[in-house]
Amino acid sequence: MKIKALLISLLILSTSVLFIPQSQAAGKGWRYWGYFQAAPGATKWTAAMTGPTVDIADGAVEGWSFVFSSDDVPSLSPKVKPDFATICAGVKSDKDTKRIGLVIEYGSKAWAPKGESPKKTITTCVRTAKTSQGIDVLGQVTKIRAESSGLICGLGGYPAKECGVEIPMPKALVKTK
Repeated sequence: MKIKALLISLLILSTSVLFIPQSQAAGKGWRYWGYFQAAPGATKWTAAMTGPTVDIADGAVEGWSFVFSSDDVPSLSPKVKPDFATICAGVKSDKDTKRIGLVIEYGSKAWAPKGESPKKTITTCVRTAKTSQGIDVLGQVTKIRAESSGLICGLGGYPAKECGVEIPMPKALVKTK
């Protein structure tokens, strides 16, 4: 009889795990700098699957967003559209350089590190050498703090110290029914 009760309890416990609401299932995640790209002519951001040591074409837009995510791929792209023509309006092209649009969005106060506030979004056009990679473009606009692995930890001093830390899901992101 005790074995039957134990089996029933295990069955109830194991099946109840399958029905945890999504907001509770993703109770933790990471806050980090998400890297996005938009190829020349693109109108939507694509999460970059590589680091910023990649070549980028003239007319591309690079995007950085301080995000909270419980997934490996950041889902919160910059709110500023990757519109190269608008971002780089008035910056003339020449044969010796390339122009890259750049957006750096410092995220939401909801997942900002304690005692820190997100900075104002940076939207600019960078004229750079034809051989420049994403990291070079970023470095022309802001100070970069990175781990030896290459993980970008801070841009322009934000966040001040941490690097890709795991945190509980911010209350502002918990969906209620």
